[in-house]
Amino acid sequence: MPVHAPPVVLTFGVSDPTGATGLAADAITCASMGCHAAGAVTAVSVQDSVRLQDVLAIEGELVDDQARAVLEDMPVAAIKVGAIGSSDNAQVIAAILSDYDDVPVVVDPWFEVPAAEIEESRSALELMTAMCELMLPRTTMLTVDLKTARRLGTVLAAAGGSTEEDADDLSASECARRLLGAGAEYVLLTGVQTAGGLNVNTLFDAEGGQQNESVDRVELRFRGAGDTLSASIAALLAQGIDVGDAVREAHDFLGQSLAAGFRLGMGAAMPDRLFWAGDDGPQDDGDD
Repeated sequence: MPVHAPPVVLTFGVSDPTGATGLAADAITCASMGCHAAGAVTAVSVQDSVRLQDVLAIEGELVDDQARAVLEDMPVAAIKVGAIGSSDNAQVIAAILSDYDDVPVVVDPWFEVPAAEIEESRSALELMTAMCELMLPRTTMLTVDLKTARRLGTVLAAAGGSTEEDADDLSASECARRLLGAGAEYVLLTGVQTAGGLNVNTLFDAEGGQQNESVDRVELRFRGAGDTLSASIAALLAQGIDVGDAVREAHDFLGQSLAAGFRLGMGAAMPDRLFWAGDDGPQDDGDD
C-alpha cells in the first residue's frame, strides 16, 4: 500500500481511438498533474486525426454503473465531464453530480457530430438543452469555446421563450452572463480574442469578476487542446488549489503541451502532455 496516494479525478468522456481526446487524453493529463484518472465511458467514436466518422452513445444505465462503482470505492476529489453522449446520459450524470455535490465539477462539453450529419441535429440540440437545464446548476466551472458558448446561449434563450436570434451576435460577456445565470459558478471562455501571438481566454464568475489568461499561438491545428485545459483544471482543483490559481497554472501547462505538440497522422496535431518527461540532455554516441 503506497504511503501517499494521488488525488482521484473521475472523468466522463468518449473513447477516442487516436488518444488525442476523451478519456485517454484525460488520463495522461491528470497523471502529468499528479492525479489518478478514473473514467466512465459515455460514447465510443470512430475517428482519425482528420475527421470524426461515427459516434455511438453508451446506455445511461451503464454510464451510471461505471461512475458509481468508482465513487463508492475511491475518494474522488474532482469530476470532469467531457463528451456526454446523449440527453439520457446528461440526466444520469446530473443525478450523480447532485448526489456528490461537495465534489468540484469541471464541464467541457462536446457536441460534435459526424460530417455526414447536419451540425444542428435534433439529438445535438436535445443534448445541449439537457446539459443547460440539468448539469449547469451542478457545475463548478464550464470551459467552452466562444462558438459553442454562443450556441448554448441561444439554447438558453429559446428555453426561456425568447424569439430566435443570431448566435454570432452574442458577445463573450453576454454568453457568460447567460451560462452563469443557468447555474455555473464559473465560465471559462476560450478563443475570446487574439493579441499579437497570443490566444486569450477569459474566466468569468457570478460576481462579475474576470480573469484573462493567454497561451502562445502555435501554427498547428490541434485536437485535444480543450481536453488538456479542462482536465488539468480538474486535477488542480482535486488538489485543493483555488479556482483562479488553477486556471492560471492549467494555461501554463497547456501552453507547454502545445509548444511540444506533434503530428502522428495525416491530420491535426495533438498536445504533448508529457513534455516534461522528454530527455533534452546530450546524447551518448557510443564512442566512449
